[in-house]
Amino acid sequence: MSFTVTILGSGSALPTSRRNPTSQFVLCSNRNILIDCGEGTQMQMRKFGVKFQKIDIVLISHLHGDHYFGLVGLLSTMHLLGRTKSLKVYGPIGLDLILRSQLEADGNRLNYTIDVQELTAGYDGELFQDEKIEISTFPLNHRVDTFGFVIIEKQKEAKLLQKKALRDNVKIEYYHRLKKGEDIVEDGVCIKAEEYTKKGPPAKKYAFCSDTKYSESIIPFIQNVDLLYHEATFTEKFIDRAKSTYHSTAVQAATIAKLASVSKLIMGHLSARYENGEVHAQEALEVFSNSSVVEDGDVFSV
Repeated sequence: MSFTVTILGSGSALPTSRRNPTSQFVLCSNRNILIDCGEGTQMQMRKFGVKFQKIDIVLISHLHGDHYFGLVGLLSTMHLLGRTKSLKVYGPIGLDLILRSQLEADGNRLNYTIDVQELTAGYDGELFQDEKIEISTFPLNHRVDTFGFVIIEKQKEAKLLQKKALRDNVKIEYYHRLKKGEDIVEDGVCIKAEEYTKKGPPAKKYAFCSDTKYSESIIPFIQNVDLLYHEATFTEKFIDRAKSTYHSTAVQAATIAKLASVSKLIMGHLSARYENGEVHAQEALEVFSNSSVVEDGDVFSV
């Protein structure tokens, strides 16, 4: 599986014996991405087999402690383990100051560079792109500046129909160009890529919606994604509490998933008042049939 999401923490601000604060590890085309880093994330990474030094990119949704209190400790551990490769970190304005002030107070210099890129309030757009993946961000509706993220595994290169190419004496040096979808004209004859290749699987998308009150404004950014994570801190019994604290209920998360025509919804950030997510799941399923509540250690294929 080249695109997976591992739930490192599925709880909200108060950790419980079953749920750590929010953190997720995303593996996409050999790119290793950490989304949020609540307290205890390092222990969860150990527990669920995520290697610290493989992390390439860190995405911090907002500056409430249950989403970033574990980050400085993780950066220090990477240093102690001998990391030299630079690390990209994206998050709201203020994150750079927080990290540098805590690291400077420690009195030690890291062996590697931290490239912190801060996001201005309300920003939406691309954060990162290479030949394999894209990462974009969009604003959520919470008490502080908060961002959602979409990770896209780009469409894989087309597969060459080699037997046909050999039969028709297509030159080997054209194979790579045909696989990229390029038509080739030779001696006035057009060699069409579509005749000698089979399209690869379509691009897959994962969307992460951290703390947010119900807001249909996010739908254009998450439309038709293969997997959507949406916070569901409360059940409908506490819908007024959800509204006053700028959080969502399971029904609201399911409504967003339905309106956005996503393939699958997973929900987390459950309040510590709940022993399990059974009621969340029941309420969501009445609105959107492919819904589930995450647990620490769950792994999902996108």
